[in-house]
Amino acid sequence: QVQPVESGGGLVQAGGSLRLSCAASARTFSTYTVGWFRQAPGKARNFVAAISGSGGGTSYADSVKGRFTISRDNAENTVYLQMNNLKPEDTAVYYCAATRVWLPSSPGAYDYWGQGTQVTVSS
Repeated sequence: QVQPVESGGGLVQAGGSLRLSCAASARTFSTYTVGWFRQAPGKARNFVAAISGSGGGTSYADSVKGRFTISRDNAENTVYLQMNNLKPEDTAVYYCAATRVWLPSSPGAYDYWGQGTQVTVSS
């Protein structure tokens, strides 16, 4: 079983950067696709990015392409989300999740979820 734990959120000004981390203790972590989602108050949980178990495949939401980069270090059982040129509309709770499905963008395809980390971008 995978239990993701997010970290790295915080308050940043528009145009700034943050790097989120998603750590898991499962020995089989490298066999899971890991996705990042975000949820703003009163809104649905939306797909941000995903990376395959080996790291060879990635997928991004159009709204973050060219600004966010997802990567992973399987030796450290950690997935990263580098967020650059942040905008106020990126403000949300960010969640990471794990699945054995190849790069899904639907939250329903993910089996294991972290508790989330708050990202706030001020204008």
